Amino acid sequence: MSKIAIIPARGGSKRIPRKNITPFRGRPMISWTIEAALESGIFDRILVSTDDEEIADCARLEGAEVPFLRNTHADDNSPVSEAIITALCQAGEHYGETFDTVVQLMPNCPLRGATEIREAWEQYRQGSHSFQISAFEFGWMNPWWAGRLNADFQPDWLFPEERMRRSQDLDRLYCPTGAIWIADAAALLEARTFYGPGHVLCPMHWQAAVDIDDYNDFDMAEVLAELSVRGPRAAR
Repeated sequence: MSKIAIIPARGGSKRIPRKNITPFRGRPMISWTIEAALESGIFDRILVSTDDEEIADCARLEGAEVPFLRNTHADDNSPVSEAIITALCQAGEHYGETFDTVVQLMPNCPLRGATEIREAWEQYRQGSHSFQISAFEFGWMNPWWAGRLNADFQPDWLFPEERMRRSQDLDRLYCPTGAIWIADAAALLEARTFYGPGHVLCPMHWQAAVDIDDYNDFDMAEVLAELSVRGPRAAR
């Protein structure tokens, strides 16, 4: 299969301005994703899709390809799947190539490494599905016990029956993360979303799955990265 990794990195992030090139552990945040993609050894091309020249220059320095800027779907409201599809079509026209598989790697997941990419690819390769989305298991934040509060702070429990059960008796629940999304390219062009027919989840460790969307996420990711540097036992 011809495999392309697409890293969507628009320049107009709001919650963390210039997030994709904000320094994280001494390097632009996007650098960690490019490095992981390169070290995985899986991809025929690693493409950064951006509307921003500064991000493009940074990505090229890190070893990714940025032969063009994104020509649409660079606003706050466009689904990321549409940005990936745009980049896939632009890449096909630019290189004169057809790609069998497209892998979306979000640049705000700097703790996801080459190992996680290889493991996700192996699950996809061995399966018969066209869409695969990375996910992590909920841990200490138990969604079975979630509820809404009204103006008087009275709870409206989402799962009233499960709320009364012990955590060890409840089913495991999973949450999608933008770390590694994989799709058959033709199926993605037809479905226009990675949540296409028959999509499956690929569980990964929650620490590697962290999405950095705001400064709280950023601070947590830095702490987790420091624990990982100190060794596997400290990171548990």
